[in-house]
Amino acid sequence: MNMDVIEQAAPRATVPVNEIDDERYMRLALALGRRGLGHTWPNPAVGAVIVKDGAIIGRGWTQPGGRPHAETQALKRAGKAAEGATMYVSLEPCSHKGKAPPCADAIIRAGVARVVSGLQDPNPDVAGAGHRKLSERGIRVDVGLCADEARRMHAGHIRRITGGRPHVMLKLAIAADGKAGLAGRRPMAITGEQARERVFQMRSHSDAILVGIGTILADNPALTCRLPGMFELSPVRVVLDTQLRLPLASHVIATVRETPSWVFAGKSASSIAEEILVERGAKVFRVEDKGGLLDLEDVLKTLAGEGITRVMVEGGPTVAANLVKADLIDEAVLLRSDKEIGADGIDALTDLPLRVLTQSVNLALCGTEQLGADRAEFYERP
Repeated sequence: MNMDVIEQAAPRATVPVNEIDDERYMRLALALGRRGLGHTWPNPAVGAVIVKDGAIIGRGWTQPGGRPHAETQALKRAGKAAEGATMYVSLEPCSHKGKAPPCADAIIRAGVARVVSGLQDPNPDVAGAGHRKLSERGIRVDVGLCADEARRMHAGHIRRITGGRPHVMLKLAIAADGKAGLAGRRPMAITGEQARERVFQMRSHSDAILVGIGTILADNPALTCRLPGMFELSPVRVVLDTQLRLPLASHVIATVRETPSWVFAGKSASSIAEEILVERGAKVFRVEDKGGLLDLEDVLKTLAGEGITRVMVEGGPTVAANLVKADLIDEAVLLRSDKEIGADGIDALTDLPLRVLTQSVNLALCGTEQLGADRAEFYERP
C-alpha cells in the first residue's frame, strides 16, 4: 500500500492504522462515488466513508447536480460520533468556498482525527490546499490509497481540469466479420440483449452521449437508458449536425423536454433552423467546421465549458474515425458479436482499419467481459 503522509501539526489524536482495513474502506468509498457518475457534473463524483472503532458511522456520495458533497453527506450521517474518527474519501476535500462551504472546514469542525484520500484534486482552486488545511489543524492526512482506481473513477474531472475537454469513451458494436452496419446505413441489431443492457448502464454513468447526424437519420435512436428505474439517469444527448438537418420528428427532438438534447452546428448553418430547434427546447452551439466536418476539439472544449466531464460516443463510423485520427479517445468499448453482416456492410471506422484503434500505442486492452453470445473488450489509455 503506497500512501504519502502529509506533514502535520500536533496531532488531534492517535488513530490506529490497519492497511487491510484502510483498503477495504477506501474501496467502499470508491463504490459509493460511482453512484454519482453521470449526474454530478460539473463536479466530480466523490465517495466518502467515516469509520470509528472498526464500525462505519457515516457514508456519503456527491448528490445529483454536484451538491451536497460526499464529505458533508457522510458527516451529517455520522453526527457527533465523527469526533476522533477516520474519513476515507476518493478525492481531496475541497478547501475553497464555491456554491457550498469548504468540505475541509466541515471535517475540521467535526473533529475528525484522520483523513485517507485517494488523490490530490488537480483543480487549481484546491490542488493540495485541502490536504494542507487539514494537516495544519492536526489531522493526519494519508494520500494515494487506491490511487489508480481513484484516477479511473475521476478521469472525467481530471481530463476537464487538465486538458480542457471531457473524458471520451467510444463504444463500437462489431460483427464477427468486422462490419458495423448494413450497406446504406440500414439499421440492424448487431449485439444481443445482455450487451444492450450493458450499454444502457454505461450511458447512465456518462454526462453526455454523442452521435453524428448520420446516426440520427439512419436509426432515429432515443439515446436514453431504457432499463427499469433508469430512464431519469439518461445523459444529455449531443448531436453533431454541421448543416442543421436534424428532423423535428426525430426522437432526440420530440422528447427534448424529457431528456436534454444539444446540437452542434457549423458557422454557416441556417439561423432559421437553429431558431426552430431552440423553440422546441434544444440547445444549439456553433463551432468551427472544415469540409463539412465540425472541429471535434472545439466541440469537446465547448462541452467542457458547459460542465460536461464524461462523453460516451455511440455513432457513427465517420465521427468515430475522426476522433481516432485526432487522438481524442481516452477509453473504448468494443462489443463483438458472433453474427456476420457480409462484405457489403460498412466498417466501424470510415476509411480506417479497426486495428488503428485496437493496436494503437495510445490505447491498451485492459479487460474483457462475456455478455451472452457477445464479448466486450475494454481499452484505456495506458
